[in-house]
Amino acid sequence: MKILVVEDEKDLSELIVQSLSKEKYVVETACDFHAAMEKIGSYQYDCILLDIGLPGGDGLEVLKSLREEGKSENIIIISAKDSIEDKITGLNLGADDYLTKPFHIAELNARVKALLRRKKLESRQNLEFGNISMDIDDRQVFIHNEKVDLNRKEFDILNYFLFNKNRLVSKMSLAEHVWGDNIDQADNFDFVYYQIKNLRKKLKEVDAGIEIESVYGTGYRVREQ
Repeated sequence: MKILVVEDEKDLSELIVQSLSKEKYVVETACDFHAAMEKIGSYQYDCILLDIGLPGGDGLEVLKSLREEGKSENIIIISAKDSIEDKITGLNLGADDYLTKPFHIAELNARVKALLRRKKLESRQNLEFGNISMDIDDRQVFIHNEKVDLNRKEFDILNYFLFNKNRLVSKMSLAEHVWGDNIDQADNFDFVYYQIKNLRKKLKEVDAGIEIESVYGTGYRVREQ
C-alpha cells in the first residue's frame, strides 16, 4: 500500500511517516501545494492524508483536482480547522474522512486501516462460500439460490465474515466495520452480539452451509460446515 502525506508541519509529517512505515506502508510526502499537485499528477496512491492549510495554495483544491480527474484515491483530511462548514465542504468534495488536529497517531493509523479495509471490501462485487452467494452491489444474499432477508447490519457482518472466511476476526475489527467512525461512542460490544445472534438464527433456518464460530476472548471465525 502506498500513502502520500501532504503536510507542511515538518515534525508532524515525520511522526506520521515513521508510524505508517512501521505498518509496512510505502510513504511519500509533500510539504506544500505545488509539491502535492506534482505528486498526485505523477503517481497513484492508495491513500492520501491531506492538510487543507498548505503553503502556496488550498488543500481543498488538491482534493477537487483529484476528483475532477476521476482519481479514486482514499482521502483523509487532517486539519486544524474544526468548523462544521470545513468538514462538510471537504466531504462534499469527495474526502472519505476528516480528522481534526491535534490527534493521536494511533487514531490516524486506525482510520487509515479502516478506510483501506472498507474500500477493499467495496471493490469486491460478489462473494461465495459454501452454499452462500452474496451480491455486494445489490446487497442481497442467496442460499441454495433462494434470497435470504437480512437487515443492514446483518448483511455488513456477513459481508465482513465472508471476506475473511476461515480467518480469526477480532471483536474490535468487526465492531469498527459495523459501527464505523462512531465506535468510540459504544460502551460495549452488545450491539454486535445481538446482530450475530440474529444472523446465526437466520442462517440456521435456511440450512446455510457455514458456521459462525466464537473464539473465546478474541472474536469469531466463519468456516464451512
